[in-house]
Amino acid sequence: MNLLQQTLSKIFPVDQTLLVEAQNKLDNKTKPLGSLGRLEEFACRFAAISGSLTPDAGKKMIFTFAGDHGVVEEGISAFPKEVTPQMVLNFLNGGAGVNVLARHSGAEVRVVDIGVDYDFGAAPGLIRKKIARGTRNFTSGPAMTMDETLAAIGVGIEMADFARSESVSMIGTGEMGIGNTTPSSAIIAALSGKTVGEVTHRGTGISDRTLANKIRVIEQGLALNRPDPSDPLDVLAKVGGLEIAGIAGLVLGAAANRIPVVIDGFISTAGALIAAELHPSVKDFIFAAHQSVEIGHRYMLERIGAKPILDLGMRLGEGTGAALAMMLIEAGVKILNEMATFQQAGVSEGEY
Repeated sequence: MNLLQQTLSKIFPVDQTLLVEAQNKLDNKTKPLGSLGRLEEFACRFAAISGSLTPDAGKKMIFTFAGDHGVVEEGISAFPKEVTPQMVLNFLNGGAGVNVLARHSGAEVRVVDIGVDYDFGAAPGLIRKKIARGTRNFTSGPAMTMDETLAAIGVGIEMADFARSESVSMIGTGEMGIGNTTPSSAIIAALSGKTVGEVTHRGTGISDRTLANKIRVIEQGLALNRPDPSDPLDVLAKVGGLEIAGIAGLVLGAAANRIPVVIDGFISTAGALIAAELHPSVKDFIFAAHQSVEIGHRYMLERIGAKPILDLGMRLGEGTGAALAMMLIEAGVKILNEMATFQQAGVSEGEY
């Protein structure tokens, strides 16, 4: 049994009884029933996932996976591939958006080189798990071999296991890879049957002409590779990315370890979607951080059955949305743990 099979065998649905018990606990707090809205939902789900009515949400870790994409050769991005390693170094120096927002939310950022076409040398803090120097151009063949795909998923599972060993209570996903909205659009088009035009947007802010080319490139890659929508690994290998595979593994590993996982935007959700297609119970462990402006993101979230926490017009990636949403999830957990009951506060439920 390989690592993926072992991990899948450890994933079970959350205990629905705990969801009910957590809501009952919230209903005895000094507030009208349901008056804290989705914060109560977050608290109940977090309790059920962690298996405790007094869960700890304090230790938060965001894993930002970085990888390059051969399809960039087709002119589908506003930025050159050299930006991928440059941004990885920015992450390591603490200067990127995810670093700022993670500091604000009290989360630690771990940067994983899973497939950057660059030699970082002795870059302090970088987790070196390079599977390949980027994917292949999927307009001329599969983006990855199946061995590469499984190895990248394995890296994500390993990161989730590491988080468990570090007593992390909440995991966030993030990514960096110039061109990675293209494989993400290809994945949701392949799985959903939607047209490429319905699920493909501007990524880093491309022009109308480049968007038309991007749609053409994805259509060409899908027609050539013919990914099987009933086989998520086939879809991932043929038109996906190494960082997307790493995120899929991280989400699977989080579910196997009973750790809530907060997925970021479009690319992170592509990885989470692959994970959910591999095991339906994975959906129980996912919090969707936000609604990206990428048009394909809505279809991904609908397929997973995840309702986004925020809608701020964001499209940066990196784990920025996850960092923000983690604060609201933690707020819900603190209500569950710290808010007084009617009895403790001496407040009459009838009068309140």
